[in-house]
Amino acid sequence: MFIMVKDVIITIYLVIFKIIFTLCKAFPLKNKVTFVVSFGDNIKFVYEEIVRQRIAIKPVFLCSGPSAKQFKLYPGAETLSFETNVISDNLKAIYHLATSKYIIIDNYFGFLASANFKKEAQCIQLWHAAGAIKKFGLQDESVAKRSSVAQRRFHRVYRNFHKVVVGSDEMALVFKKAFGLGNQNILTTGIPRTDFFYNDELQKESRERLEHLGVTNNGKIKILYAPTYRDNELNQFKLTLDLELLHKHLGNRYEILLKLHPAIKKRISYENEFPGFVYDLSSSGFHINELLLITDYLITDYSSIPYEFSLLRKPMIFFAYDLDAYTKERGLWDEYENMVPGPVVTTTKEIIELIKSDNFDMIAIEDFSNYHNKFSRGRSSADLILYMFGEYDHEQTDNNSQFVHETGYDAASR
Repeated sequence: MFIMVKDVIITIYLVIFKIIFTLCKAFPLKNKVTFVVSFGDNIKFVYEEIVRQRIAIKPVFLCSGPSAKQFKLYPGAETLSFETNVISDNLKAIYHLATSKYIIIDNYFGFLASANFKKEAQCIQLWHAAGAIKKFGLQDESVAKRSSVAQRRFHRVYRNFHKVVVGSDEMALVFKKAFGLGNQNILTTGIPRTDFFYNDELQKESRERLEHLGVTNNGKIKILYAPTYRDNELNQFKLTLDLELLHKHLGNRYEILLKLHPAIKKRISYENEFPGFVYDLSSSGFHINELLLITDYLITDYSSIPYEFSLLRKPMIFFAYDLDAYTKERGLWDEYENMVPGPVVTTTKEIIELIKSDNFDMIAIEDFSNYHNKFSRGRSSADLILYMFGEYDHEQTDNNSQFVHETGYDAASR
C-alpha cells in the first residue's frame, strides 16, 4: 500500500514538473551550465576547472541535502535548493534545467523522467562512484520488486543520460548494463575528483588542514575503516569492527580512523571510549580522498573507495562479514573475491593478523589501479571541459591530440 501511494505522489510531482518544464522551454537556451548536485565532489572539480580556464558561462547549482554549503561560497554562481519545500527555488530550478546548454548531474534524479530537453542541450552524468562492486540501476536486485510504474520511470530517467563519464572500460560496461545505454553514451574523460591525487598543491593544503586534527604527525600507523552503509543501519547503527580487540593488540603503534556514512544518525562516541586510539572523522568536513592521504591501511567492504585508494598504492583489507546476505540483498557485479585487490576477511582477529604480518600483494593493487583508473590520469576535469567547450587555451591545444587518441573525440571538430 505504501509503495502504491509513493508511486502516485511521484507521478503527480512529475506531471507538474513536466508542465512547468514545457512552459520554460519556450525560452531560448542560455550560455549556462546547470549542475544538479547530491554529493558535489566531482562537480566541484569541474566547476573550478571552468573558473581556472576563465570560460564565460553562467553556473547554476541545484543542490539537494547539505551539498549547498560548499557551492554558496562561489562568487557569481546561483545556488538553489532543489526538490525541497522552497517553491520559489524549485520554479527557478526548472527554468534553469529547461534553458541550459549543459546539465551535469551526479546521482539518480527522478525529475529526468519528465525532462524533455531541447536537442541542443546535453545531460552529462558524473556518477558519484569511480567504480562499482555492488549493483545499482536496472541491475539492482530490488528493482524487480518495484512496481511497473516505477520501472518505466527508471528507464525514462536513464534515457536522458546523453553522456556518462567513466574512468575505465570496465565501468563503461557497468553503466551500459545499469542504465540500459550504448557505446554512444560513454565519455572516457576520467573521474574529475581523482585529479586530486595528481595535484601536489591540493594535497599539501589538505595535509596542512589535517594537521589540526592531531593525527598526522604523531608517528603512528593509521588504519582507516570506511564501510558502505546498510539500509537497516541508518537509524540503529552498531559497529561490527571490534575496537576493543584492535586496541588490545594494536594500540601502541596504530590508530583507527573512522569514516562512517553521513546518513547514519545514531552512534556512540568511539573517541571517548578509546581516547588517543580511535578518531571518528565521519563529520570532520574532510572529503574521503583527503583522509586517504594519511591512511596506511584501508579497511572497507562494498564501497567504491578502493578504486581511488589504489592510486596511492597502499594495502587494503576487505571486511565482508555479511557477504552472503549483502550479495543476496543488493547483488554484486561479479564474485566478490575476483573484484577486490586484497584479502577478504570476516573477523577482526583476521584483520589484526594481516596488519601484524604486513603481507600484501602490492602488484595486485597496482594492476587493479591501472585497470580501473585507465582514463583518470590527472586531466579528467580539463578533458571534460575540453569535450564540452572545445579548445580554450594554449595548454589544451597542445594536449588535444593525446585526448583524441584516448577518447576518440576531436574537440577541434565541434
